[in-house]
Amino acid sequence: MHSLPGRISRATAAAALLVGSSACALGTAGTAESAPLPSAQVRDIPLPAPHAGFDYQIGGPYAPPPGVQVVSRDHSAPAEAGLYNICYVNAFQAQPDAENEWGDLVLRDADGNVVKDPDWNEALLDLRTADKRGRIADKVGVWIDECAGKGYQAVEPDNYDSFTRSQDLLSAQNAQDLVKLLSAHAHGKGLAIAQKNTSELASSRAANGLDFAVAEECGEQDNCAEYTQYFGNHVIVIEYTEAGLRNACAKWGNTLSVVRRDRDVTPKGDSAYVRETC
Repeated sequence: MHSLPGRISRATAAAALLVGSSACALGTAGTAESAPLPSAQVRDIPLPAPHAGFDYQIGGPYAPPPGVQVVSRDHSAPAEAGLYNICYVNAFQAQPDAENEWGDLVLRDADGNVVKDPDWNEALLDLRTADKRGRIADKVGVWIDECAGKGYQAVEPDNYDSFTRSQDLLSAQNAQDLVKLLSAHAHGKGLAIAQKNTSELASSRAANGLDFAVAEECGEQDNCAEYTQYFGNHVIVIEYTEAGLRNACAKWGNTLSVVRRDRDVTPKGDSAYVRETC
């Protein structure tokens, strides 16, 4: 979970950055040899290459540092020519400045109070009915269309785990029912789709149509294996502490994409900017 207020013809990435076929994926993914094939590989949709240089730029775009082959940016930002681009969308919660845009799709408790993510002051979206999930998917689908139009190769729907902060109003099944709509839409646009965090649902990756994982702080939490068990080496790791980066690099630095960023994911040039790799 890492959503930020005010964030900000498909481009062809270099062949060396992409996994364009099942055989190629199995030959380069290490532990992926024992994992089920990601659905996008079956569909010939390219995935970010395992262990590629990665930068997390959802707080604002800037020129990628040397060695970066894969970048994640907010859907409002342009894609970076020549790289594999992942498009960030806040799909399960409302940005603090956009809560009113969601109307009756905002989750409320029995007293009518908006249920919010306490860490980011974001209203959770109401996933409890097929009608509401469909309308949420339609709105997010517009952003996914924008991503495809800008030349992104993949989409990263954030806050898949919002059900864990919902005061038991939402279920894991509600979240999966929405993510299935999003994965179908992304695949229809030729985009791969990431599972963001939520390791407890990784075993349902294939059924939910999810192709690779973006895992925040799995080094800090020492649970990266909960992702690699089902995604093989198609896991991108983002850490926010020195200890988390050290652990991720020691255990996964030779097989996974690993980066440390500052918690606000500020653009380069900001005094708070931090970026380190293994």
